[in-house]
Amino acid sequence: MDVARTEVAVPKRRTGNAARIGLMALPVVFFGLFFAYPVVAIVERGLHVDGGWQIGRLFDVLGQSDIRHVLWFTVWQALASTALTLLIALPGAYVFARFEFPGKQVLRAVVTVPFVLPTVVVGTAFLALVGRGGLLDEVWGVRLDTTVWAILLAHVFFNYAVVVRTVGGLWAQLDPRQEEAARMLGASRFAAWRRVTLPALGPAVAAAALMVFLFTFTSFGVVQILGGPGFSTLEVEIYRQTAQIFDLSTAAVLTIVQFVAVGLILGVHAWTVRRRESALRLVDAAGTSRRPRGAGQWALLGGVLGSVALLIVLPLGVLVERSLDAPGGYGFGYYRALGNADGGTFLVAPINAVWNSLQYALAATAIAVVIGGLAAAALTRRAGRLVRGFDALLMLPLGVSAVTVGFGFLITLDEPPLDLRSSWILVPLAQALVGVPFVVRTMLPVLRAVDGRLREAAAVLGASPLRAWREVDLPMVRRALLVAAGFAFAVSLGEFGATVFIARPDNPTLPVAVARLLGRAGELNYGQAMALSTVLMVVCAAALLVLERVRPAKASTGEF
Repeated sequence: MDVARTEVAVPKRRTGNAARIGLMALPVVFFGLFFAYPVVAIVERGLHVDGGWQIGRLFDVLGQSDIRHVLWFTVWQALASTALTLLIALPGAYVFARFEFPGKQVLRAVVTVPFVLPTVVVGTAFLALVGRGGLLDEVWGVRLDTTVWAILLAHVFFNYAVVVRTVGGLWAQLDPRQEEAARMLGASRFAAWRRVTLPALGPAVAAAALMVFLFTFTSFGVVQILGGPGFSTLEVEIYRQTAQIFDLSTAAVLTIVQFVAVGLILGVHAWTVRRRESALRLVDAAGTSRRPRGAGQWALLGGVLGSVALLIVLPLGVLVERSLDAPGGYGFGYYRALGNADGGTFLVAPINAVWNSLQYALAATAIAVVIGGLAAAALTRRAGRLVRGFDALLMLPLGVSAVTVGFGFLITLDEPPLDLRSSWILVPLAQALVGVPFVVRTMLPVLRAVDGRLREAAAVLGASPLRAWREVDLPMVRRALLVAAGFAFAVSLGEFGATVFIARPDNPTLPVAVARLLGRAGELNYGQAMALSTVLMVVCAAALLVLERVRPAKASTGEF
C-alpha cells in the first residue's frame, strides 16, 4: 500500500513541477527579450570597447567627484523621503484600516491617483505650488527651497498610497481584541500597541519602507524638474549621460550600480514579504472597522484628512487651476487649443495623445495581465531559490532605469526578426514591463489563499492543469484580476521614462505630450500641458474609483 502511494506521488510531483515550468516559460521569454536583452545590450555597448571589456572604467567613473555627489544625493534624498513618507502616511494607514466614514472609497482612490501620474506632471505641479511665483508665493508669500523640500514633498505625494495600502491592508486584518486584551491586563494604550500590534505590523512597515525607498532611489521626473543642474539622482544622471552627453560608457557604469543596488533592495523586500506572510498565519484576520469614537479619534481623522488635503488634493487642485487660468480669464481656452496642431511640437493635435494613450494602455494591460497572471500562477506554490529568483526578476522593472530600457529598445529591436522600431506595439511592450509587477503583487496573495485541496480534487477527477485553473482558481480570483488589470492600465497611462525614447512624433502618449509642451517656452504651451495633465488625472481617478467598487470586500494580505 505504501509503495503504491509512493509510485503515485512521484509523477504528481513531476507533473506539478512541469506545470510550474510551463507557466514560467512565457514570462521568462518576455522578460528576457524585452527587459534583459535591451539592458544587457546597453551595458555591453558602454563597457565593451575596442574588442575588450573596460572593467577599469567602473573605478574611473565612480572616482569622479561629481558622480560621488550624485550617488550621495540619490541615497540621502531616498532615505529622507522614506522617513517623511512613513511619518505622514502611517496615521493614514491606521485611519483607512480602522475607521468607517463617508467618502472613504473616494478618498482611497484620491490618495492612489498620484502614484500613477507622470513624474514630470507632478514635478511641475509642485514647482507651481511652492516655487517662485507659485500659488503659495502669490497668496501667502511662502516660497520653499525647491531643490530640496519640494522634492521630498513630491515624493511623499507619490508614495503616500504605498504605505496606506501596504500597511493599512494588513492593519485591517489584525484582530483588535488582542490589543484590547493587553489593555485589560493593565498595559497602557501605547504599551499595548508597541507590544502587540507593532510586532505584527513590522514586516509590512519594512516592506512599505523598502518600496518607497526603491521608488525614490530611482526618481527621475521629479528630480529633473525640481532639482535643477545641482541635484541629480542616478536615474537623472543616466538620462543626461545617454541623451545629452552621449557617453554610453558612463551611463553603463551607473546602470550597473543602480542594478546592483536595486537587486539588494528587492532581496531584502522579498525577505520582509516572507516574514509578513508568516506573521499573518499567527493572527486572526478580523478586518473590523467602525466610526471614530471620542475626541482623540475624531482629531486623528481630522488630521489625516487635513494632511491629505494639503499634500495630495492641493497639488492636484493646482493642476486644475492652472489649466483653467487662460489669458482672457478662467475658462476652457487651453482645452480648446489642444485640438490645434502647430506643426512644431507635434505633427498632430495634442488632443490625439489622449486617444493614443488609451489605445496603448489597453494593449499594455492585456499583455501585463497575461504575463503577470501566468507568473502569479507559477508562484502560487512556494518553492526553492529558482522560484524566489523568478519572483525578484518580475520586480526589477520597477527599479532598473526606464531610460536604459527605452534606449535599449532603440538599439536592439532594430533588425529582423525583432525589427519593431516602426511598430506601434513597441510602446505597449515598454508599458507592460511596468504593469506586470502590479498584476503579480495583486493576484499572488489571492491565488495563495485558494485551498490547494480543491485543485488536487479537480486533478483526481481528471481535469488538466488549465481546466483546474479555469474551474477552481478563476472564479475565486476574478475580482483580483479586475483590480490587477485596472492598476496595470493606470500605470501604463503614466509611464514616461521608457516611452519618451520610443513614442513616435505622430503618435505621442499623454506623458510625452506633456513633457514636450513643458519643454517649450510660452504661456500657451504651459497651459496646454496643465490641461492634458488634468485630463490624465481625471482618467486615472475614474479608473481607480471603479477599482474600489470591484475590490474584494475583505482587505488583501497587504500587497499594494
